[in-house]
Order: sequence, then C-alpha cells, then structure tokens
Amino acid sequence: MIDIRTAFIACCAALALSGTALAQSGKDAEFAEGEVRKIDKDSRKLTLKHGPLKKLDMPGMTMVFQVKDDTLLDKVQAGDKVRFQAEKIDGKFTITQIEAAR
Repeated sequence: MIDIRTAFIACCAALALSGTALAQSGKDAEFAEGEVRKIDKDSRKLTLKHGPLKKLDMPGMTMVFQVKDDTLLDKVQAGDKVRFQAEKIDGKFTITQIEAAR
C-alpha cells in the first residue's frame, strides 16, 4: 500500500515534468520563421519576409522591425533564413530574439 507522502511526491514530480514539457512547446510556438531582406544598423531596423506571427495575430508578409538589442543585427546577414520572436513594444513591432533556422 502506498503511503500519502509517496503519492504526494510522485504527483509533484509528474506535474513538474509536464510543466517543463509544456513550457518548452510554448517556447517553440513563439518562434516565427523568416528570411532577412535588409539590415539597417544606423536605424536599428531589420526587414524580414516572414510567415504568420501567431502571437501578434499577423499574417505572413515582408516588413520592417525594430530590434530590442543592437547585437541582434550582428547575428544575421541579408538572405539568411531565421527563426525569431517579436513583440509590440511601445507601439513598435520589435524583434526580441533571432537565430539561424535549423
């Protein structure tokens, strides 16, 4: 017979594991795919042709984004296929993370 402490510990462990898996799948869902079209380091802007941005309820298109951090511009070149996260910050669509597409 299982005592209450063992059952409680098993339940907590199961919840922790399912929460980690859910967080990981949510993290991947936030990334959109795109292609770098233009980099404007002086204006801190990046032009991307991208697929749908579910988080922002936006269809695929080519548009200009601000970047949250200048160093993001150094990670990409025109023509690169990328995965990125974007948010609306102070009324401007802003890239917060970007990485090479796998």
